[in-house]
Amino acid sequence: MTSAARVALICLAVMACRGTSPSAQTIGQRQLELLVDSLLPSVSRAAGLEFKSAPRSAVRTREQIRTYLVAKMARELPPARLEGIGAAYRLLSMVPDTLDLRRLFLDLYTEQIAGFYDPDSRTLFAVQGGDPAQLRLVLAHELVHALQHQYLPLDSILHDSTDSDRQAAAQAVLEGQATLASLVALVPGMDLRTNDAFWTTFREQLRAQQIGTSVYARAPMAIREGLTFPYVDGAEFLRWFDKAHPGEVPFGARMPVSTEQILHHDRYTSGDLPITLRFRGDTAGMTLDDTFGEFDIELLRAQLVGAANVRTDPAIGWGGDRLRVYRTNVGPALVWVTVWDEPRYADQFRTQIAGPLSRTARAGYRIAVDSQEIGGKAAIRIVVAPTGWDKWKSLPEVELR
Repeated sequence: MTSAARVALICLAVMACRGTSPSAQTIGQRQLELLVDSLLPSVSRAAGLEFKSAPRSAVRTREQIRTYLVAKMARELPPARLEGIGAAYRLLSMVPDTLDLRRLFLDLYTEQIAGFYDPDSRTLFAVQGGDPAQLRLVLAHELVHALQHQYLPLDSILHDSTDSDRQAAAQAVLEGQATLASLVALVPGMDLRTNDAFWTTFREQLRAQQIGTSVYARAPMAIREGLTFPYVDGAEFLRWFDKAHPGEVPFGARMPVSTEQILHHDRYTSGDLPITLRFRGDTAGMTLDDTFGEFDIELLRAQLVGAANVRTDPAIGWGGDRLRVYRTNVGPALVWVTVWDEPRYADQFRTQIAGPLSRTARAGYRIAVDSQEIGGKAAIRIVVAPTGWDKWKSLPEVELR
């Protein structure tokens, strides 16, 4: 539902677009066009797709790019949705109450950005005065996104906020392919697709590099891990997919539909589809209605136990979920329903996550956890809401959609 990977989708591009201090030689429009042209063949080979046309490219000042990204954030994270996301994070103890999410995301958008691909204008942008040597890796990554856009409706994939877990799975494919293909394109002499040692080092170095940036370093663990998920776990999924389905790409009907499928390839192979839920009843005061998903549940578990990293193995038996946040006069209220493949997984969730969460109650709030059955599946409902909330007597119900 609301991990950082879903909360600020455009933020994810920052991980591949950060730069360093510019060198004496800086990029201009002509140099950018030549650099893009030189990368097209190797990027195409590495991605296994042909460019139907060369993408447009343009140089913009850092201030122009910042202005654009701020406006894009306002469109993709309107105030009501951001309010709901922030409330969900806080009520689930994933971020501190004092955190200014909008400011954090704005800072993440703009910290050291060097370039990005914009699906709206179908243009590759580079920051004026950037370092051409560093920009080469950035452009290779972003050229993969431009190539993807020639085969996929990136606009609808990235802008659909009705099922954020499914959106996160698609994002992992897009960023994972861009990460894998760009590195393969720039290091053609190594078989990076099958080099396990390289990817172990890559994961460690990516985290270390981002910790070296001031905004990322001060972000809560849940947000940091959410930001790295599509790059690291997405690349691992693509590495596996390349081996299991050589010569193919996981687009269209082959696109994974949950973070469970990204994390656990056997779930993808078996076609284990999420159980789709929906709330019934009054929507008055609602600020968020979305999915959470397996990766976010693992984020929550890590946060509750104070773990430094997120554990994603073994699979937790997630079947599906739905979460709502309401605005009330005395503070936000959250209702979250999860369904599980087997009763033992529901019991495990209740013991390992719902139990610790119930001990984080804040002043003036009540946390309720109860077992249910939905569509023949074991389910757990968690409610975190002010004690005086008028819906306590008639809590929103969930049904199969």
